[in-house]
Amino acid sequence: MSDHELRAGTDIRQIDPAGLPAGPGYSHGVSVEVPGRLVLVSGQVPVDANGGLVGPGDLAAQTRQVFRNIQAVLADAGAGWDHVVKLGYYLRDASGVGVVREVRAEFVPAHVTPAATLVEVSRLVREEFLVEIDAMAVVPIR
Repeated sequence: MSDHELRAGTDIRQIDPAGLPAGPGYSHGVSVEVPGRLVLVSGQVPVDANGGLVGPGDLAAQTRQVFRNIQAVLADAGAGWDHVVKLGYYLRDASGVGVVREVRAEFVPAHVTPAATLVEVSRLVREEFLVEIDAMAVVPIR
């Protein structure tokens, strides 16, 4: 039996089929059952409003800034974490996923488990970047 839990206050269903292990902080699939406004957030990197690097060499600090940047884009688009249906993680070293998950928990409510992909990459656009994250959200049209 599949778990198709409806995310409170949204028309977003998290899909976790029987026979697949539970994902830590993500769902195996997400469906949106009503028309909505799609919000695509470009890959965010650990820079502040002036373009300065935040947290040189510090994955937690860089990830925190990336989530702040995503949150700012979502808010400007009239969306919030509850509307996020997909996150894409790009890490220079995938062994840092535990750090990324801890920081994610500071921003994304535990009941929000979007579909997700994590990829280890050899380099990001700037050598000093350790992480980049993109997002997709759906805001219901009421």
